[in-house]
Amino acid sequence: MNTSSPKMTGRGPFAKRTLRQHILRRLAIVLPLSLMMILLAKTGTLDRLVDSYTFKPASWFDDTALVRHLRLKVTHNGMTHDRPDCLLFVVNGNDAPTASRIDVMEKHSGTCPGPKDDLPKLFTLRVDRLNRIVYSDQGSPGVFHPIP
Repeated sequence: MNTSSPKMTGRGPFAKRTLRQHILRRLAIVLPLSLMMILLAKTGTLDRLVDSYTFKPASWFDDTALVRHLRLKVTHNGMTHDRPDCLLFVVNGNDAPTASRIDVMEKHSGTCPGPKDDLPKLFTLRVDRLNRIVYSDQGSPGVFHPIP
């Protein structure tokens, strides 16, 4: 009959860790996750994920949400090479509530390159809110075609 208690070997969840081991384990998790988030943000993948999560069918009737969605679509599908913050979307308030025209213009103020106080029009977007289709006249002013 051995009544001695079992000997702790230093393994398992109850083992003592040094401060250095604790910091290294945290860094092994946090550093790759941080680098992955930076990479996702730089490539635009994070923006697309957020847009797919937040842009709902009801957002087609909210001008602010629609412009945010269109800003992402226009910059990520190659319709313009300008930065998203250098684009100005002007919603025509005289259109019917179910179909809108939105002029996309280049801003040249602040950190946006180009001559100051110049707003060249790039193209017009025509939005069919009921059918959730966006048409553009890029490359052919006045002749609209669906955007990808």
